[in-house]
Amino acid sequence: MAAFFNILGAEWLKLRKTNIWLLIFISPLLAFAAGLAMTVPANEPLIAWALLLSTMAVIHAMLFLPLLTGVFAAYVCRYEHTGGGWKQVLALPVSRSHLFIAKLLLVTGLLAVTQLLFLGGLLGAGFVKGLGASIPWSHLLWPVFGGWLATLPLAALQLSVSVAWVSFAAPLALNVIFTLPNILVANSETYGPFYPWAQPFLAMLPATEDSLGSLHVSFETLIYVILGGFVVFFLSGLRYFQRKEI
Repeated sequence: MAAFFNILGAEWLKLRKTNIWLLIFISPLLAFAAGLAMTVPANEPLIAWALLLSTMAVIHAMLFLPLLTGVFAAYVCRYEHTGGGWKQVLALPVSRSHLFIAKLLLVTGLLAVTQLLFLGGLLGAGFVKGLGASIPWSHLLWPVFGGWLATLPLAALQLSVSVAWVSFAAPLALNVIFTLPNILVANSETYGPFYPWAQPFLAMLPATEDSLGSLHVSFETLIYVILGGFVVFFLSGLRYFQRKEI
């Protein structure tokens, strides 16, 4: 276990030398600005919070959150793709499984911080709108957590692609290609619940009667698309990385 934490620490040190962490502020700030620009019924706080969440989620989760997932996954592999980095790293007595999991944890950690910043922006916009006296915590915390949970399949998939492809730009281009259709796919009752890139947005919408508790996703979507997709992409990527010839 100590070896794994050493690898995780080394990966974190490499990431700290870049400015990639600055990207975690962009989407929450844009969503916060969108929240400030809208008008909400202050006399109906529950509806007002739901409107704020929905509007800010369109900016944050429909476009930027899936894109950031790809950017973070590509960046944690950037050093290894330059100057024979993979050969240098794997020549050391390190476990490939530990290395893959450490990189995935960094990606999901950055996404978690991004979600916390979004929550801060959401609360800030609510306070500015005079909604600070009545905060429906369960209606806000679960969508924020659900949005992060829904990025896990994308994180595993994008990390697998970034490990497989030497080019830094190619995985990003692939992610952009599949993210842009979110505008149409997310509104489709047929394809929306099964499209991985749309799940962060759908999971962050306010819950409805058909939702699973406070999450705006069905039980089938949670099990088969989000959790099932994560398991498939994670195991496939890990298996490939273990057999990858450097």
